[in-house]
Amino acid sequence: MTEAAGPAIDPMHQFTVRPLFGDGAIHWYTPTNATLWMGIAVLAIIALMVLGTRRRSIVPSHTQSVAELAYGFVYQMVKDVAGAEGVKYFPYIMTIFTFIVFTNFLGLIPMSFSVTSQIAVTVVLALLVFFSVTLIGFYKHGIKFLGLFWVAQAPLALRPILAVIEVISYFVRPVSHSIRLAGNVMAGHAVIEVFASFAASVLIAPVAMIGIVAMFGMDVLVAFIQAYVFTILTCVYLKDALHPSH
Repeated sequence: MTEAAGPAIDPMHQFTVRPLFGDGAIHWYTPTNATLWMGIAVLAIIALMVLGTRRRSIVPSHTQSVAELAYGFVYQMVKDVAGAEGVKYFPYIMTIFTFIVFTNFLGLIPMSFSVTSQIAVTVVLALLVFFSVTLIGFYKHGIKFLGLFWVAQAPLALRPILAVIEVISYFVRPVSHSIRLAGNVMAGHAVIEVFASFAASVLIAPVAMIGIVAMFGMDVLVAFIQAYVFTILTCVYLKDALHPSH
């Protein structure tokens, strides 16, 4: 005699990439829910940063104020971390920050799709940063860029060992850079889904609703903090490329 099965809890179904039209196989050219929400994020960025500041004035509108706040926040971050020489790369870093923060917040909308929960997306972002700063380092310093891995302050006998450790940690950067973002975004959404699955029970529903509200508030913070962390790490890596001897 079999027992009745309880409600199935599958918090990971929300991260499935699906085609927008039909249920066929997904190819590189297939429009998917991920494609849709990345497109919406790009349009939202254009609406804020371009259309929202088109009629700039001394007394800014609400949209202009938000755009200027974001611009100043990232600009100061780049200047403080990467130095004055890193400011020329500000447009690239600003693009990364706005894309991540918008996709993170759009992913909090019910029935939306969280693009940054996909490791494929965050890996591409991390690899773009990795290859960009590496190319900048070799372009500006040539073979001297390899001095980043040679710890001249350490005792001579330890320098080869430390060089191997530095090389490994350098190539691990895109892994940690991407997994940190995708893992934190995915974890928050999954926990909310678990709490929501218990909301159907009359006895547990009040506790589940409190948990949902609390986790949603936490996810709002995570959406911004993870965009900030990804961006400031990009600035740190850029600083290493610009000043490998520091």
